[in-house]
Order: sequence, then C-alpha cells, then structure tokens
Amino acid sequence: MKKMCKWYFVCPMKYFYEQGKIDKSWIENYCKNNGKNCVRYEKEEAGIYHPDNMLPNGEIDENLS
Repeated sequence: MKKMCKWYFVCPMKYFYEQGKIDKSWIENYCKNNGKNCVRYEKEEAGIYHPDNMLPNGEIDENLS
C-alpha cells in the first residue's frame, strides 16, 4: 500500500501541482510513494538546503517559482 510522504503538505511540489505547474505523475511517483527515491525527501531528512524549484528527481526547473 502506498503512503503519502510526510513532507507532502509543506512541500512546494504540492503547491506546484495544485497550480497546474507540474504533472500529476510527479505526485504519484514520488509523493504518494512515501518519498521513495525523492531527492527532495532525502535532502529534507538530512537537513540539507534545496531550492523550491528542485524536482523530486533532483533536476532544477527554472520555470517553477
């Protein structure tokens, strides 16, 4: 059973998805997979800074703000 990432409700990805700026597949593949393989999740857990426009795969999307 898939579980939502504990950071989802404060993650910029939630807001970018709600604004239609990113595809639902990002949420399905990372957020609803308990943050598995998510670079954002790993950095958050380690207390490492990461920009809001970093996608779950670690890419920086200059179009997100």
